[in-house]
Amino acid sequence: MDRIADLLFEAKFLKELPRSGFPYLGDGRESVAEHSFMVAFLAYVMAKMAPETSMERLLAMCLLHDMPEARIGDLNAVHKKYVQADEARAVRDLCEGVPFGGDIASLIEEFNEGKTREARLAKDADQIALVLELKDLIDRGYRPAEVWMGYVVPRIRTEVGKQLLERIANTERDAWWLRNYIDTAVRPF
Repeated sequence: MDRIADLLFEAKFLKELPRSGFPYLGDGRESVAEHSFMVAFLAYVMAKMAPETSMERLLAMCLLHDMPEARIGDLNAVHKKYVQADEARAVRDLCEGVPFGGDIASLIEEFNEGKTREARLAKDADQIALVLELKDLIDRGYRPAEVWMGYVVPRIRTEVGKQLLERIANTERDAWWLRNYIDTAVRPF
């Protein structure tokens, strides 16, 4: 039970760990846990759009895919050019002594290999979470995010991912609340 408690505190640590790419972008911020939540939520939506998918595997993969970052940090593209993290060791160490550690390791490995339908959807969810952040910045007038978008969009591989991407591109970040509140509110003028 102690190892499970340790694992929970390790997962909680992701709330404190900032995603490291935003300083290079020049705006925006997000913790690894915030990112993981968005990836998992996207996975839920994607599983609903592709009912032949195992929602349980997809959600689990998305929740776990960044767990090694509690030990190795969030290395962005610049960092990875100079630093080589031992993610396999981090996964082994975080799973050691956890009764279901083998399941965690297996799901992280499946995500990294990207061969199964669920892994491909999980990888797309991971990228679409960044697309949402970039689109938010673009809609608020931060144009450098458009350059980054050009690098992220081609990474989307699944049909479901491409469908979401198209809809996101054609939706303003605040349309959901403008449509549901502002547009329906009685205007005093």
